[in-house]
Amino acid sequence: MNVHGTEYEMAHKTECRMEHGTEGTTAHEMKCEAVHKKEQRGCRLCPRECGADRAAGKKGFCGVAGTKILAARAGLHMWEEPCISGEHGSGTVFFSGCPLRCVYCQNAVIADAAAGMEISQERLAEIFLELQEKGAANMNLVTPTHYTPEIIRAVQIARAQGLTVPIVYNCGGYEKAETLAMLDGIVDIYLTDFKYMEPELAGRLSHAQDYPEKAKIALAEMVRQQGKPVFDAEGMMQKGVIVRHLLLPNHLKNAKAVVQYVYETYGNQVYLSLMNQYTPLVQVEKLPELNRKVTKREYERLLDYALSLGVENAFIQEGETAKESFIPAFDGEGL
Repeated sequence: MNVHGTEYEMAHKTECRMEHGTEGTTAHEMKCEAVHKKEQRGCRLCPRECGADRAAGKKGFCGVAGTKILAARAGLHMWEEPCISGEHGSGTVFFSGCPLRCVYCQNAVIADAAAGMEISQERLAEIFLELQEKGAANMNLVTPTHYTPEIIRAVQIARAQGLTVPIVYNCGGYEKAETLAMLDGIVDIYLTDFKYMEPELAGRLSHAQDYPEKAKIALAEMVRQQGKPVFDAEGMMQKGVIVRHLLLPNHLKNAKAVVQYVYETYGNQVYLSLMNQYTPLVQVEKLPELNRKVTKREYERLLDYALSLGVENAFIQEGETAKESFIPAFDGEGL
């Protein structure tokens, strides 16, 4: 495997394709606005398809209600893969709410939308431009699924005002292909988790037994949109797909199955990011299978397996990465 890195070691702009409608409004914009109104009255943006009337103040499975964006932090983030963070950091916006319910969640304080500040689409566009001014390598949207129509509009506003850096869609992998299709020409890089190949495990640990099926379909759409990865002269990704897998203690078999599926399906067209940073927090104290860090041997066995398959494009982690200090303070900074 080839290598780059800081905290990560690396083992061995799409054009906006929009049809123009009348009066300067694109067909894509009009379609997204129509979807936005529809989803606010019966949200089906994620595979849960809970149908929540968010416009009427009803919370969806993601924990989000209302018509505005709920975000927890925006700033330059240094702890992504090297081709995403670069020297100055990734312009990261952490959104509140999540379509998953992982029992070991590292960002639980915002995953259930219990924390965050309401911002408008216009304010989100301003944040993008502010982060670009600070030297952000890209705009990194963390857990964005349930705000997809609002994000599309914010990106369009910001691009009209000078936003030029790539847009990174940083998600948990539990996505609807139909929602992702709306992002064709908006998103440049998909930075997605692929957590499970075992339905039983997905159901027990993330309350999403259909995760493997949905993640496979979603990944196919991401790769369809982005194709082969593109890097600039400094090695920063401009276009492509990175598939992350967080190795969980006692679940090496599942991790190997994920790596095998991704590599055998897409080869080196996508980059794998194999992470050992799992941090057991207080919520897993009574779950023996998860209440410890991943061992060095477990992680080495996963890397050896990836090498045995022939994986060339992958990021790996070295050193002590299982620390709570890597979890950002979700204090509203930058909003």
